[in-house]
Amino acid sequence: MNNWLRYILLFVVVVFLQVTVGNSIHLFGVAIPFFYIYFLLRLPLSLSTNWVMTLGFLLGLTIDTFCNTPGMHALSCVVLAALRKTVLNLYTPRGEDYIESIPSIRSFGMSLYVRYALTLSFCFCSALFLIESLSLLNVGRLLLRIFASTALTFLMILGMDSLTKSGREKRL
Repeated sequence: MNNWLRYILLFVVVVFLQVTVGNSIHLFGVAIPFFYIYFLLRLPLSLSTNWVMTLGFLLGLTIDTFCNTPGMHALSCVVLAALRKTVLNLYTPRGEDYIESIPSIRSFGMSLYVRYALTLSFCFCSALFLIESLSLLNVGRLLLRIFASTALTFLMILGMDSLTKSGREKRL
């Protein structure tokens, strides 16, 4: 029960951060930090993909409600949730036991966590900005927005992960 309270608190904190701070930042008019995807990255790996996708949909729907974006964030969060274990399997050796761990720098190590978070941030930003633009007329600006927002989001995720601490994380 204690873990669920932590995740509910994390949900509220990342939504609050995104709505109050994240939506106000538009670095050079292209880069937007998406604090709230940290919640999905941080969910335990033992949680089934269906639950992660459901939580991702609820998280995205909450952000969509505050940002007045009908379904864009919800769809992007569901895509991120669906790709989470696939991306992790891409970077871990076969037979590696990670099912009981919570993704973080301390449990995965810097190299694996950086690849995991960077790839999922890129997938999320790509999905979000492709949905937002609905065309490929200005490919240069679209790619600039995807890469700049991915970099800024990734840096925010690393910062948030360095602030959280859990003594129960299993090291891979």
